[in-house]
Amino acid sequence: MFGPFANRTYRHLFAAQVIALFGTGLTTVALALLAYDLAGGNAGLVLGTALALKMVTYVAIAPVAGAFAHRLPRRALLVTLDLVRAGVVLCLPFVTQIWEIYALILIVNACSAAFTPVFQATIPDILEDEPTYTRALSLSRLAYDLENLLSPMAAGLALLVISYNGLFAANALAFMVSAALVISVVLPPSHQPERTGGIMESLGFGLRVYLATPRLRGLLALAVAVSAAGSMTIVNTVVIVRDQMNGSDIATALAFAAAGAGSMAAALTLPRLLDRLSDRPVMITGGVVLSAGLLAGLLEPDFTGLLLIWFALGAGSSMIQTPAGRLLRRSSNQGDRSAVFSAQFALSHLCWLFLYPLAGWGSAYLGIEATFALLAAISLGATGSALILWPTGDPLVVPHTHEARAHEHLHVHDEHHPHEHEGWEGPEPHSHPHRHGAIRHSHAFVVDLHHPVWPRHS
Repeated sequence: MFGPFANRTYRHLFAAQVIALFGTGLTTVALALLAYDLAGGNAGLVLGTALALKMVTYVAIAPVAGAFAHRLPRRALLVTLDLVRAGVVLCLPFVTQIWEIYALILIVNACSAAFTPVFQATIPDILEDEPTYTRALSLSRLAYDLENLLSPMAAGLALLVISYNGLFAANALAFMVSAALVISVVLPPSHQPERTGGIMESLGFGLRVYLATPRLRGLLALAVAVSAAGSMTIVNTVVIVRDQMNGSDIATALAFAAAGAGSMAAALTLPRLLDRLSDRPVMITGGVVLSAGLLAGLLEPDFTGLLLIWFALGAGSSMIQTPAGRLLRRSSNQGDRSAVFSAQFALSHLCWLFLYPLAGWGSAYLGIEATFALLAAISLGATGSALILWPTGDPLVVPHTHEARAHEHLHVHDEHHPHEHEGWEGPEPHSHPHRHGAIRHSHAFVVDLHHPVWPRHS
């Protein structure tokens, strides 16, 4: 499980991730208290608006960042984004107007939308063998779950001796430590993509690759199921425990912890499971678990039953989210990896953007049981769609035919470019007009400039 820590670069990046996540968790608590000071009883409206703004920013900024990340040194980009986030968080204690919260949240989340996909796309270049990378994905999932469990407790303890403004300062310090850890290692250079087109081509490239790849279309369908289940737990736990069960704040915290425990249990189990099974059956099973868990909510469970359901929803979500990085790496060239990871980041958060409010409005206007039924239907439909969109077998090496074509792009001499040079073309990778003859061959297939569509009969 802890094999990836043998790599020094990964150790430092993992520590940077954990510290930055922990600091962000502290700010989540502090932001709620700041919103209450500024808006009183309307604090929920302020936080809801900030959450929606966060998701919109993720959806809008991530594809832009993915399109241009390869043009910048990875380490300098990650460090700069960490330092900007630190500076923005340090401004929050001086906020006096609600609109200032929105402006600062917009900036910090724009930085996160650029930072996270580039960070995620760097890990497979550091850990190149799949078993080790799989364990790194599980460790990343554990880091997110532990942050969700421990940050609120740490914030509560800290607030016994400092004001919530101190939590903002702690987050800024966390981002600066994260930057220092990134500086302390040498990252693999960004791989130059083949594409040499304009801005619009770069902006849409990651999304086109993603939506043209069957396994990634299946991943997107399963992301809908994850968002349906996750929205139910995040939005409606307090409503179910406090209003329907007359539970306490401690009971509410235990329900959230049950979902986190399920996610961690699955993340710890998955590396060995994925050594024996392919991703598709494991992830589809995760979708089935999510659908069954939401349907179980219709049985009007008691508190113990709710804990079991929430544990299952956490486990099902982890069964889908943890292996997702393997699919993204398998489905992209090194030069296109940041664009494809950014597409996943944007599209998955688009799912949350729609399902967060649906879960909230459903519980408010339809009732909890109807909301369970609605989200279960969405999860079932999404899982069924994944079964159709993601074909059984899903081979890595695919026989395919290239039609004859002439074009220009960055390239090296490989099986697609076996032509002679005249001496003026420059060092590889270079760009010049060239013609491809018709050819049929087999290799690890990904959608790119030479393979714009997935072969129909594979």
